[in-house]
Parts: sequence; structure tokens; C-alpha cells
Amino acid sequence: MIRRLAYLVAIGLILSGSNTLAADSNKELLALSAAEQWLTMVDSGKYDDSWKETSDLFRNAVQLDQWVQSMQAIRKPLGKRISRMMKTTVYQSTLPGAPDGDYVVIQFDTSFENKKAAVETITPMLETDGAWRVSGYYIK
Repeated sequence: MIRRLAYLVAIGLILSGSNTLAADSNKELLALSAAEQWLTMVDSGKYDDSWKETSDLFRNAVQLDQWVQSMQAIRKPLGKRISRMMKTTVYQSTLPGAPDGDYVVIQFDTSFENKKAAVETITPMLETDGAWRVSGYYIK
């Protein structure tokens, strides 16, 4: 009886863990979709629109004119995007300097006209309205 109960508890723990993995995976897919849509705006040079589609956290930290200036200084000289391949996605509930929440840190291996090998890191977050919006973007 005790052995059977232990077995059932172990199965329950395994199943609850797989549900968590499935939930995190679903979050990653939704965040990835939001990130790709947002990157399309950035690729097109629609920096104003991309800023409007970022998270409240981002917009409170970076003013529109700062965003446009930084994109024109950093992103525009790279030229057109040639390719972008997703490298990693990692779900996080905490990030340094940010409030606890649902975040997905996504890295892409990207090639541009004027920079053949770059890594883009984009971090969508789940906002209170249920939408995933970008809260961070870096090119290395």
C-alpha cells in the first residue's frame, strides 16, 4: 500500500512537472511570435511604431526620441537584414533590474548587409492585458 502510494505521488509529480514545461513552452511560442512581429517593424525602419508596441516597462524607461535616435545610430548602419535564425528561448520569471513577471529571453543569430554575424537578444514580457510586448532589445 505504501509503495503504491509513493508510486502514485511520483507519477503525480512527474505529470505536474510536464504541465509546467508545456505551459513554459506555450509562453515561449507566444513570446517568439510577438518578438518576430516586432522585429519586422524594426527591420522596416518603423522605429516610432516599434516603440509604441513595446511594454509599459520599456516605454517608461526609454523615451520615443531616445529610441529613434539609438536605432538610427546603431541599427540603421547595419543595413538590411539578410537572415535571422532563432538560437535560444528561455522563460524567466525574474530578470535583473525588472519586476518579477513572465519574460522570455530570445536570441537570434542574425546577418545584416554590413555585419555578417550578430546576435540579437529580445525580451518580450507578458503584460497585464495578456499581450506579449518587448521589454528589451540588444544587438551584439
